[in-house]
Formats: sequence, C-alpha cells, structure tokens
Amino acid sequence: MKFFVTGATGFIGGSVAHRLLADGHHITGLTRSEENAEQLRSLGIVPVLGALDDVDVLTSAARAADAVIHCADADHAASVDTLLSALEGSGKLFIHTSGSSIVADDAQGEHPGVELTEDTAYTPVPFREARVDMVRRVREAGINHAIRSVVICPSMIYGEGRGLHPDSDQLPKLTALSRQMGAGLYLGKGLARYSNVHIDDVVALYALAIAKAPAASLFFASNGEMSFKEIAENIARVIGQDGKTHSLDVEEVTQGYGLAARYGLASNSRVIAANARRLGWAPAGISLAEWFQVQAS
Repeated sequence: MKFFVTGATGFIGGSVAHRLLADGHHITGLTRSEENAEQLRSLGIVPVLGALDDVDVLTSAARAADAVIHCADADHAASVDTLLSALEGSGKLFIHTSGSSIVADDAQGEHPGVELTEDTAYTPVPFREARVDMVRRVREAGINHAIRSVVICPSMIYGEGRGLHPDSDQLPKLTALSRQMGAGLYLGKGLARYSNVHIDDVVALYALAIAKAPAASLFFASNGEMSFKEIAENIARVIGQDGKTHSLDVEEVTQGYGLAARYGLASNSRVIAANARRLGWAPAGISLAEWFQVQAS
C-alpha cells in the first residue's frame, strides 16, 4: 500500500513510518524543509514539501495515497478538515492521532481520578474541547462520508522512537527540567495519575488498526499508569538524585508554561484500552517502571 504520513519526521509518525517501511509499504511524508526532506529520503520515505496549512499539497498527497496516517499537530483543525475533505467518498483509511489528554481533568495534582474506557461519557476541560470536537468530526466522517476513519489516542508514551526524533514529549521535558532543578519534579501533591504505553506497543496498535479497524473507531493506547509523584521519584533516580523530589506550585507552573503543562503534568488521564484489546492488541513492551530501571542503570 501507499501511505501518506504527516508528522513523518516526528516521534510517533516516524516510528509508524519505520514499521510500515519494514512491512514493505511505500511511504510519502510531509515535511516543511529541504533538510528534513533529505533525511526522509535517507530512510526510504518520499518527501512531500509543505505545511499543514497547505490545502493543495495535503489534498494532492492524500488523494494519491491508499491511506493517510495523520501524526502531526493534534490540535491543527484545518489540516484534519482538509484531509477529510480530500478523502470524502473514497472509502480510504484515515487514522488521526490525538491523545488520552482529551479526557484529562483539572485535578491540579490533588487527587487520583477515575478510569475511563473509550465508551465512557465525560465532559472535557475547556482547554481540550477543540481537540475533542476534532475527534468527533473524524469519527463522524466514518459514518457519513465513506471514509474508514480511525482515531488513536496514546497515553503517556515512553521508549525510544524509530524516526528522526527518538524522544517523546512529556517524560523527556520533565526529566530535563528535573535535571536542572536537581530533583524529580511534580505539581501539587503529585497524586494525579496518568496512563502510559511503550512506543513499540503504540506502533503495533497502528499496524493492527490498518489491518482490522472498522470505520469510526476510537482506540485508547495504554498499558499501565503511575502517579506524577511516582514518576518524579523514578526520574530522580535516573538523574542520579536517589529519589529526591520537589513539588512545584500548579498556578506558578501554569503562568510560566501555560495550560499544556497544567493538564499534561497535574491532571488525571486514566484510560483503559478496551477497544484496542477487543481488536486483538496485546502490548508486549516493558512497563514504565522497568523502563525507568533501565534508564537509571
């Protein structure tokens, strides 16, 4: 098959593209720079020069492909609408990458929340309403517009990616800041809990969804969870601080780093990947606790 992948130079998109290439598929990948284009070529990916706002570029690339895997900016509504419009009536596969933060609460680190499956009703925090609406539009396209649309929502990802950028988002940033501060950092009491998943298991879910997922599917990707206090203790060991931790004020972090930090590091996002497991997903990667042990050794 011929796949068009946005975010092909990124952590998730690059890892998915690597798997698809290994499986013998042809990949075109969106990139904004000639430098990244050359790097994609070295991996065997045909670059498509353009940005997420380039309607003509995205439309042409999507229509030329057998399937589209959207792993770029999960908050870029215009690109999602462009791709859905390009694929309307085609019956082609469209996988949109979101995240389990769509169900995040505003716990501010004060308490553990409840677990949710893909079918559990919830009210999104205002910061995530636009992303939740995007997920709804993608799924509705699978019902009303003859697209085999699928949404995958990974939780906190750990492990080494296979693309040009091998690091994920939350944990590397938190580790870097903890290293600067000389202690594992958490917000508030650190009691909020976040589900997690190994990048290899995320990639395996994409491969399974490509093969088997029906239109309008929604999949959480999770295989464990930790509180942010526990994460901080583990990071402290990784950076050689023997479990030393430090609490940051939630409001100060919000003022300094924005709502993304507040909801990414002090909220609960406890999800059960019920739909993925029903599809046949069987995570095999090491746990986050085991991964931290490897990093600390």
